[in-house]
Amino acid sequence: MIFELLTVVPEAVKGYLEASILGRARAQGHIKVEISNLRDFGEGPHRQIDDAPYGGGSGMVMKPGPLVAAIEAAQERATDGSRQTIALMSPGGRRLDQQLAEELAHNCDNLVLLCGRYEGIDARVLDYVDMELSLGDFVLTGGELAAMSVVDAVARLLPGVLGNAASSAEESFQGDGLEHPQYTRPREFRGSIVPEVLLSGDHARIAQWRQNAARQRTQELRPDLLEERNKDPEPAG
Repeated sequence: MIFELLTVVPEAVKGYLEASILGRARAQGHIKVEISNLRDFGEGPHRQIDDAPYGGGSGMVMKPGPLVAAIEAAQERATDGSRQTIALMSPGGRRLDQQLAEELAHNCDNLVLLCGRYEGIDARVLDYVDMELSLGDFVLTGGELAAMSVVDAVARLLPGVLGNAASSAEESFQGDGLEHPQYTRPREFRGSIVPEVLLSGDHARIAQWRQNAARQRTQELRPDLLEERNKDPEPAG
């Protein structure tokens, strides 16, 4: 799968995308990540990408010309027949959750993420994107952090990225709620002891304990997840 970030601050994302799991996945060829500098598509001798908003107001607005040019360049680079999605990181977009990450991992070969900055982007750019994505109801300085979150959430679902396929299958939000508590050595830490069942070697008991503990943790921390699952389905017709 190919990810492409369209950003005015490429230096803000390179470090994270080159480190740890994502860095190894790129080196091993499981994913490809391209970073395009929006200033390369800027207008005039100063490579301008923003201007004052019509109607007045504070801040600057990203111009449609450079952004659309960057999008079209990404479209031209797409391999024939590949499933490409152009997504704008935006507070008004669909909120990123595990279900959406899975949809993108399974249904997209080339995900292009447009990162806004300043006061926002010219609304006419929306005619050239397939969808808008959001991390939640808060505002960031730019779309780069959100875009990296999308890359991370989607990439770890792809074959070979995590190394162990079971890792992503047992995480929070993969089932009915949060993941069960995890423990490692030492057995006792400052008076707190690892639950005895995890040391028993009885895989059936361990699986049952993890299921019960996950449900209890979800009930305590995110009861809304259980409420959503238990809602009565809408009557047909």
